[in-house]
Amino acid sequence: MKLLLAAAVGVMAGVHTATWGMYKDAPHEGFSRWKYARSIVLATAIGVILAAGWGLDPRRAADLVVLFGATYAVERALAEIYKTFLRDEDQSKYFIPMQFAVFGQVVRSRGARLLAGAGYVLGLLAMVLLVDWLDRAIPDPMPLWLVVAVGGLGGWISAFGGAWKDAPKEGFQIFKFFRSPIIASLFALGLSYLSDDLVLVTLAATGYCVATTETYKTFFFPSVPRGKFAGMPVHFPDMLRRRQPFVFLYAGIWLVVLVALVIALRGVPSPA
Repeated sequence: MKLLLAAAVGVMAGVHTATWGMYKDAPHEGFSRWKYARSIVLATAIGVILAAGWGLDPRRAADLVVLFGATYAVERALAEIYKTFLRDEDQSKYFIPMQFAVFGQVVRSRGARLLAGAGYVLGLLAMVLLVDWLDRAIPDPMPLWLVVAVGGLGGWISAFGGAWKDAPKEGFQIFKFFRSPIIASLFALGLSYLSDDLVLVTLAATGYCVATTETYKTFFFPSVPRGKFAGMPVHFPDMLRRRQPFVFLYAGIWLVVLVALVIALRGVPSPA
């Protein structure tokens, strides 16, 4: 039952991320069932693996909230690694290259991209091991300032990665750069009341940071194209209408997570 529920949480995370991606991309690229389903399948597997590995039980509201965020983060990380370093795709349809680029120029050598990708993955794994070491080395209760500092790590990775990719085309934007670290750190602070595992808190904070920023950019400014399609023509204008029903599905998933969060917080003991 626990793993079935973990799979359901993975489905929710996958549908959530697939929906905001489709909502912005489909008017330019069209709707692809495989592309939409890809995140759902991947997130479902991730949800089960994380739940089994950390012993999370989605029947507990706190575990459901943490699992959703952590699954979101891992799915997004794997998807971005694939698109940046592994996938070969025509980049002329993008304003901002989606493959690995240096100063806005796509690296054509597949070997160089694979080498850079391997270094990136090793760097991510090293950071996870560092967070795990800190979690084991520092006795509980962990100082909140350390939770905030470490828990915002995913936001810093996102900030530096985004600046590397976007700044050569859009220019460096201070607010945009610091937005993700601040949001991730705040989420880490809140999630630390639901889990005492710093790795899980960091992953979940990263996931909720992505979910929040993408919700804001996608649904609060629906007529503004994503940066990668800035100035590009809309080839599938019918998708502007066809995508609308997905908003209710997307909002419904947020509602489930928020209800679980309220239930989880009600079970948190008040400070003495």
